[in-house]
Amino acid sequence: MARKKQKYYVVWEGHEPGIYTSWADCKLQIEGYPNAKYKSFLTKDEAEHAFAGTYEEVKGKKASSTISREDMLKHGVELNSLCVDAACAGNPGKMEYRGVYTKTGEQLFIKGPYLDGTNNVGEFLALVHGLALLKQKGSTMPIYSDSKIAISWIRQKTCKTKLAKTEMNQQLHQLIARAEHWLRSNQYTTEIRKWETKVWGEIPADFGRK
Repeated sequence: MARKKQKYYVVWEGHEPGIYTSWADCKLQIEGYPNAKYKSFLTKDEAEHAFAGTYEEVKGKKASSTISREDMLKHGVELNSLCVDAACAGNPGKMEYRGVYTKTGEQLFIKGPYLDGTNNVGEFLALVHGLALLKQKGSTMPIYSDSKIAISWIRQKTCKTKLAKTEMNQQLHQLIARAEHWLRSNQYTTEIRKWETKVWGEIPADFGRK
């Protein structure tokens, strides 16, 4: 079995800001902390450099990925494509999602954070956002997602979440309804492809917080 790569977690705003070497320790610093700011890195030097700066300086940068562009090509990944992903601190918890251009890692959109959300809902909304964006731009590039659940919801044109409605996630449920309406009201030719994480590593749109 391949050894899991060491990650370093920077917490800029949390119970105790600092650099942590496990997700469990990082999670203790951000749970229950309003608007916590944190991110993971693959090397200690990268983490120390980021911690010396601000969260805003690294938030929009390409997330660390375990696959190079050369390896993507070897595995048949279409570089001229959009990758989408979501992150959620808790279940439910604070959720956000984004899309990046696969070839360069340029962030094309980011939404959130939304309170009382789930990762599956974020993955679903990210896909719909990507579909609408590509249709608006007249782009024929495919979209990659690492979520089988979200891809199946897109095909069914329904977000089959069991997320209960609360005062904090009213906006999120409105976004879900809008996304479902878009799917049922629009036709698109964009190909949605499954990102094979076990083979290719983390999707380029990954937030790097696992």
